[in-house]
Amino acid sequence: MASIQTSPLFSSKRVNASFHVPKLPRASDVVQLRGSVPFMSATNSTTQLHNSLYNSPPNSNSTTTIKLYSILEVVADRVEMHKNVGEQRDNWNNLLLKNINMITLSASTLIAIAATFGYEGAPLLPLKISSSLLFSAATAMLLIMNKIQPSQLAEEQRIATKLFRMLQSEIQTTIAIGNPTEEDVNGFTEKVLALDKSYPLPLLGVMLEKFPAKYEPAVWWPNTKLQFQRKSKSAKHGIMEKNNGWSEELEIEMREIIEVIKRKDTEDYERLGNIALKVNKTLAIAGPLLTGVAAIGSGFVGNGSVTDIVTAMAGSMAAAINTLEHGGQVGMVFEMYRNCGGFFKLMEETIECTLEEKDVEKRENGKVFEMKMALRLGRSVSQLRQLASKSASGIHVDEFASKLF
Repeated sequence: MASIQTSPLFSSKRVNASFHVPKLPRASDVVQLRGSVPFMSATNSTTQLHNSLYNSPPNSNSTTTIKLYSILEVVADRVEMHKNVGEQRDNWNNLLLKNINMITLSASTLIAIAATFGYEGAPLLPLKISSSLLFSAATAMLLIMNKIQPSQLAEEQRIATKLFRMLQSEIQTTIAIGNPTEEDVNGFTEKVLALDKSYPLPLLGVMLEKFPAKYEPAVWWPNTKLQFQRKSKSAKHGIMEKNNGWSEELEIEMREIIEVIKRKDTEDYERLGNIALKVNKTLAIAGPLLTGVAAIGSGFVGNGSVTDIVTAMAGSMAAAINTLEHGGQVGMVFEMYRNCGGFFKLMEETIECTLEEKDVEKRENGKVFEMKMALRLGRSVSQLRQLASKSASGIHVDEFASKLF
């Protein structure tokens, strides 16, 4: 029960209230709280940060934080750009697929009509010219569509949006933990540039190769190996453990996880990626080839020969193949496999670079690192340890069997 003093105009007695009225902060307190908020709104966050730090004494920490907020604004802009462009390119795929199929099927219908009335001596020249033009237009549009692969372009932008959002969260976490360094600024800058290079927005000049010679996993992190020359954030903030949470058993576990990734996930995605690439190449060639055959054959329709059947079948098959390639989004599936392969490659490099650092105090905390690896693989820590132990026992059995035989 809260006691509220009433105004002298009514009574000098105290009145007992059945609810508690929260005490509002003063204006000066609000100003102080605004300066201590770790995350600000996306709009004008750098300007607000300048204002909040303006009266504080100049130091490297304040400058570094301002730089991180500037990078954060750029990353937020990239997220919005990739999201919008991805929706646009997905719309391209739907519109081109429907229009090309409509053109192809319309031309095939004209061919069927011409073949039917050709035996009665009806004039066929308008039908032949119309079908030939439609098939030629479908061939040209298919060549362009198969070259740029709109479904794969849309998937690239979806992946880029996800990766930039992850980078945005990482920067926000770094700011929230506090004490950022110039190494953090340089590292995030390199990651932004690497992402821009791996998933470009323009089409002309910098578009990714849609039909490479063989499957290669996507790489969206800096080319140089990750640097683990500084202590982890947890060590800086007082979470000190013996050997920084690392042990010989944990190192063996991480090495076994690398072997599991190489033997299972990496090989599977490489095999599936090569299959998707071959299927996409075959369909991309077959579609325009069939419409081209139909465009040539439409000039000989109506003579009562096999040409009528071949031309009509070529047009119908072209529509079916185009639907399978772009309606089934085979290019998107290939890009998805590339991204999954890149994810496991990044995990391999992260674990290897961490274990190469001999000074355990300069590594990330072992328990935190193990938890992160487990969650990225969709497992709990105990499940990750079981996976590593099963892998180790399986390797020992294979080695024993090889010695026997």
